[in-house]
Amino acid sequence: MNRFQHRGGFARPENALKRADELQLVGQKLSALQQLHDVVTSKKHRTWSKTYEEIMFKLIDLCVEMKKRNHAKEALMQYRNMCQQVNINSLEEVIKYYLNKATEKAEEARQQAESKALDAVEDLEEDAKPEDLMLSYVSGDKSKDRTDRELVTPWFRFLWESYRSVLEILRTNPKLEALYAMVAVRAFGFCLAYKRNAEFRRLCDILRQHLANMTKYREQRDITQPESLNLFLETRFEQLKTACELQMWAEAFRSVEDIQALIALGKRQPKQQMMATYYSRLTQIFAVSQSYLYHAYAWLKLFNFSRSYNKNLTSSDTQMMATSVVLATLSILPYDRQLFGRVDEPSHEQEKERTVRMANILGFSVDKRMDYRSILTRSALVSSINSMNLLSLVPGEVRAAYELLTTEFNPLELCSKLDPLLASLEAISSPMSAASPVKDLAMAQYVASLKRAAVLRALKQLSEVYSTMTIAELAKLVPFMAFGDVEAVVVDAVKYDYLQMRVDHRNGTLHFGSQQLESDKVRSHLSLLAKRLAKAAAMTDAAPAAAAEQQRAAVLALCRDNIGKEHSRLLARKQVIEKRKEVAEAAMLEAEREEERKRVAAAREQELLEDRRRREEAARREKERLEREMEEAEMEEARQLLEQTRRKGKAGALVKDGDKLDRKALMQEALSERLKEAQELERKLARLAKNMDHLERARREEEAPLLQAAYQARLTDDQAFHEQQQQQQVEAHKLAWEVDIQEKRRLERMTK
Repeated sequence: MNRFQHRGGFARPENALKRADELQLVGQKLSALQQLHDVVTSKKHRTWSKTYEEIMFKLIDLCVEMKKRNHAKEALMQYRNMCQQVNINSLEEVIKYYLNKATEKAEEARQQAESKALDAVEDLEEDAKPEDLMLSYVSGDKSKDRTDRELVTPWFRFLWESYRSVLEILRTNPKLEALYAMVAVRAFGFCLAYKRNAEFRRLCDILRQHLANMTKYREQRDITQPESLNLFLETRFEQLKTACELQMWAEAFRSVEDIQALIALGKRQPKQQMMATYYSRLTQIFAVSQSYLYHAYAWLKLFNFSRSYNKNLTSSDTQMMATSVVLATLSILPYDRQLFGRVDEPSHEQEKERTVRMANILGFSVDKRMDYRSILTRSALVSSINSMNLLSLVPGEVRAAYELLTTEFNPLELCSKLDPLLASLEAISSPMSAASPVKDLAMAQYVASLKRAAVLRALKQLSEVYSTMTIAELAKLVPFMAFGDVEAVVVDAVKYDYLQMRVDHRNGTLHFGSQQLESDKVRSHLSLLAKRLAKAAAMTDAAPAAAAEQQRAAVLALCRDNIGKEHSRLLARKQVIEKRKEVAEAAMLEAEREEERKRVAAAREQELLEDRRRREEAARREKERLEREMEEAEMEEARQLLEQTRRKGKAGALVKDGDKLDRKALMQEALSERLKEAQELERKLARLAKNMDHLERARREEEAPLLQAAYQARLTDDQAFHEQQQQQQVEAHKLAWEVDIQEKRRLERMTK
């Protein structure tokens, strides 16, 4: 046994702290840690004081130094129970100190590993030694990998486990929600700083599981309160940001779903800045997944949201965002790949559920009676661009590209006109202001998808004009793409039934259309013919044109006269709308405050009722306990009496096996038995005393002559002994006198 181990416990925590310092000075760190751990986890110590905070700091230093994560977790759990009702700030300081110490150790290990790797190189101009090369090839590890595994990995693992432990400790108490959110954000920072993708995925799963448990037991903990919901939303937005910066796009999309679940749970929108960040992250996620339809809708929502709520947005920011909306819309494929080849009912239900879910993620309210195929479409985006007049905000090159890819019918020159416009897109760039939710925009990311959309539109228009075309002619019409890539586009479009054409490489030709005439193509040709005939008739008849011109001039004059009034009316309407918004927001804020006051009052009243109920319940339980203990004591006494009477063989007539114990009857029987025993004992003692009296009298009569004879013999012996002693004394006195006479004579001679 360690001679420094102290098992008796400490009456005062200050003594334990001093003892730990002494043990640490003599090198007994493990014993010092055990001393502090025993004090913190002891049942004797339940009241918080400043000394316990100092003990926790010392204990954390030892735990971090020796990598004792379990000791730290147990101590923090006990310290949480100790101070969560008294001093939450102390727990926050202790946890921050714990995480800071673990982070410092991890950073020191990383710097030590870097310096060790650099110190291992004696000469920077010298190549690697042969033995080092052989070792690296045999072991399969690089020198830096081995160093990281020895120095850095243990500390990173300890830091990660520390974050997990702290989150597990803080998740149960609603008073610790702010601290829980702070630790989660710090854990995200750890994953981002050290590129820990696996740990970030586990962290997201942990937070998701914690939220699921809180939602499952909502009667015990309501997370729909404004403060709690804001903390959870801020944590999820930080999680979304970290996932995008780590380029973990699947986890980023799951974070988006978590945010939507929280918004649906709270039934209120987050802050405007959060929603702007939300839509900007959605544009990144859908761009990486090449979901250009959802990418364009995300840009449209971000543009509308920023222009409505961001008053500091500059005209340059608005232009760049509008350009992104237009280019993202033009990048969408004109056909849908989702439902191709699936005609069964379950597939349609799955597609409907997916479309509705994506619409909710993008912030669109969906009517269940609406056809799900018309919720998110390319045509709806084009209509929104035209109705919002976004083309007036974009550069001329983007506007020209939009006209080519949406309205113009010019299959022979479409790609050749679009080629210089696509080349100029890479030069379109403008620095975004600090007020913009997006910090960097690159229009070059849309070039490849725009080329694909241009080829599809050109082929679609060519199929309406031509039935056969040579491959060489088509290659000339598409200058920015090789025919092999064009053929891949054709195969994909034919696969999803957008085009009907085939490629004949033997003859070098392309064949548009199928063997039978299509009714929809005939319908389009007839409508086009009617439009062109109407245009030709208008050109030949000048009189209606003049009347139309006069009517147009009158309308323009009326517009010029009323434009000022209309502008003033619109400004006034805008002010009224803004004022109504302010009034509605103030009313909503006041309603929230009133609701919060009611909630606090109800919580206080509920707490008082709960406290009174707990006191009454405690009193009732104490009374029942006392009654139960008294009854058990009486029954135990009755059992003991029964055992005593049974050992004497006298309880058979009173209590039979299986009968219920009767304490009063047993006590009465026991008392009567004791009385009988006392009387019997008294009679026995009287008889014994009489026998002893007779025996003593007979003994004395028999021993009287013997005592007299013994006395006479003793007198004779004493007389003889006295005489002998007298004779010996006389002889000794005479001998001493003779010696004294001789000594006197000798002395007399000396004096003469």
